[in-house]
Amino acid sequence: MNRKQRIMLGRIMASAVMMVILAMVPTAGLVRLALYFLVYMIIGYDILSKAAGGIVRGQVFDECFLMAVATVGAFALAIYDRSGDYTEAIAVMLFYQTGELFQSYAVGKSRRSITQLMDIRPDYANVDKDGVLVRVDPEEVQPGTVIVVQPGEKVPIDGVVVKGNSSLNTVALTGESLPRDIAEGDEIVSGAVNMTGVLEVRTTKAFGESTASKILDLVENASSRKSRSEAFISRFARIYTPAVCMSALALAVLPPVVNIIIGNAAGWASWIYRALTFLVISCPCALVISIPLSFFAGLGGASRAGVLIKGSNYLEALSKTDTVVFDKTGTLTQGVFEVNAVHHNRRAQEELIEAAALAESASSHPISRSLIAAYGRNPDRSRVKNIEEISGNGVIAEVDGHIVACGNEKLMKRIGVECIACHLPGTIIHVAIDGEYEGHIVISDVIKPAASKAIEDLHRCGVDRTVMLTGDSEAVAASVSKELGIREHYSSLLPADKVEKLEQIMQERTNGKVAFVGDGINDAPVLSRADIGIAMGALGSDAAIEAADVVLMDDDPVKIAKAVRIARKCMRIVYENIVFAIGIKLACLLLGALGIADMWLAIFADVGVMVLAVLNAIRAMSVRKL
Repeated sequence: MNRKQRIMLGRIMASAVMMVILAMVPTAGLVRLALYFLVYMIIGYDILSKAAGGIVRGQVFDECFLMAVATVGAFALAIYDRSGDYTEAIAVMLFYQTGELFQSYAVGKSRRSITQLMDIRPDYANVDKDGVLVRVDPEEVQPGTVIVVQPGEKVPIDGVVVKGNSSLNTVALTGESLPRDIAEGDEIVSGAVNMTGVLEVRTTKAFGESTASKILDLVENASSRKSRSEAFISRFARIYTPAVCMSALALAVLPPVVNIIIGNAAGWASWIYRALTFLVISCPCALVISIPLSFFAGLGGASRAGVLIKGSNYLEALSKTDTVVFDKTGTLTQGVFEVNAVHHNRRAQEELIEAAALAESASSHPISRSLIAAYGRNPDRSRVKNIEEISGNGVIAEVDGHIVACGNEKLMKRIGVECIACHLPGTIIHVAIDGEYEGHIVISDVIKPAASKAIEDLHRCGVDRTVMLTGDSEAVAASVSKELGIREHYSSLLPADKVEKLEQIMQERTNGKVAFVGDGINDAPVLSRADIGIAMGALGSDAAIEAADVVLMDDDPVKIAKAVRIARKCMRIVYENIVFAIGIKLACLLLGALGIADMWLAIFADVGVMVLAVLNAIRAMSVRKL
């Protein structure tokens, strides 16, 4: 409990004790009025101040205005009938402040939970200056600087390990408690905690561009992206509050005026009391507080599970997802390609792999890396000239004075070379040298162990259409989709073809939303085009954080279904609170207008509904068993 909350608790306790004492000590007249008014000011001065400030700013119709009018009116009525019963006005304010304290504590608890979870902002970076480690502000460290990360410290900036090995705790980034081993040459991301050895890291980014900064910015700004439900609540409050104020005024004035016209006594006090009770009941606190809190708790619960959702609008859209479209490489597979076979004509197997590896030496594509790995040594780039990379086809380069074309069937057709089809599943890399076909290399990707369970979980949680889009051949696509249980697949697609196919899928749907799951680097156009873009394996990926709406901070595809379940639970809680709050509110308003509910019952109903709605909203934080 923070200082402000402790002060409020003290005011509530002091007011309650003073009310008990005044009830036991006989007082009358102006002394009684002064003592009770003192108690009223102790518990309600801030509400009166906010109401006055709202009137000055022209923002009249809020809950503070309603509480001020209702309680001041109750005081005025007690003075008017000379009853001396001022307890009702104080009790109304006391219960309201108790509800506000409870709500403040609940929101604070949710914020602290998220803050502790996302406590990845580094306080300093260690820089070696003349043999002495000096702590500096991470924002002052330039890319290319060597920093030292000692055991127990947070990694302040993304970089590459140049010396040392250790284990990293990445729970705040991925939600997983399993340590991640790191050694010389490995990339390291900010926000992880170094657990064992001393590491020397050469930074590759400025602090503001590092993973920790981007994640913190994403989480901090998530609440600014409002869902349709939250927008509805805002519009509802703007219309609802003036409407109930006008209704209360009509309730206070019209019946007495009608009584006067027909010759009966006006009964002003009774109808004004009903109007004041109507105002107390009408406070839309439960609705206005619990709905944003539900989304906030849902976003926090998702963050705890290693799923970063950029806003409540994306959370709401994710809950309606019924179609999930997957990229293959790096999403359903590990993106670790291995050469499984070499079918060659005139040249030796080693010569064919050497030519392909040299031609692909300038590319960072996983296929290229697997060819270089099969070659077994670093390619001599001085032997390679005039490299031309053709998107979706392959590479043409001059190697040792010979023109080497290395790629798929489309590339062979492009250069007018007839290739030989391969019966093995996998990615087939055809090689032609000086216009003559020399053979092909079979490369296969490794399917992620959890991919099959991820698809099964999606089908189980109500996603009825799963689709895979890939640039690989039909044989590879069919093999992978059958093994994983994916219901549709489309093969041999260029990046532009993937966007076109996704748009076709989106046009075919009748209800629900379409999510696309990719690695966030090569799939940025498709991630941006889908209703929901989900980036897989996004740890340290700038492209993923920028292009996707949902970022999974590790490469576990099982978390896709979990993210959908989290979103659906959150939206279920939101709808429960909307129905519950509006239903109880309308019933109480009717009872108040009929004179059945007095102000005590009104405030109990208002605070009670708010407390129950807030408790229900906090349930969205619990995602462990989803």
